[in-house]
Amino acid sequence: MLLKSSKINEFRLWGLLLTVLGMGLMILGTAGIVFFGQSGKVFAAIGLVIGLISMLGSLGVYFWAGMLSTSAVQVECPECHKLTKMLGKTDRCMFCKTVLTLDPNKANITAEEVEAGQMVNHHAGHVHH
Repeated sequence: MLLKSSKINEFRLWGLLLTVLGMGLMILGTAGIVFFGQSGKVFAAIGLVIGLISMLGSLGVYFWAGMLSTSAVQVECPECHKLTKMLGKTDRCMFCKTVLTLDPNKANITAEEVEAGQMVNHHAGHVHH
């Protein structure tokens, strides 16, 4: 993971980026009318359509992240002792970014080994349904 955050938070980040991109394209498209007059209406139309598609994409990403969040397993982080949600067998704590796993074979690997290409350094504690 590039940003070292939980999977659900990464989905939400992509939704936010799509929203900002869509709004930016809509604003730039509308600015085309201000700068180019009548010929700028083509820029406005293209910017508004692509911006609308981007905003609808962000709606889909947020909806998908919400659906994943409802089915995610809740575990207690062994580092900060807060309840966090996990997707898949490995994920990161939403609060302290500690790597968590539900796979006993990958538990208790150090952070250095994780950075060197191994998988996970902590075993997720108590599972709450």
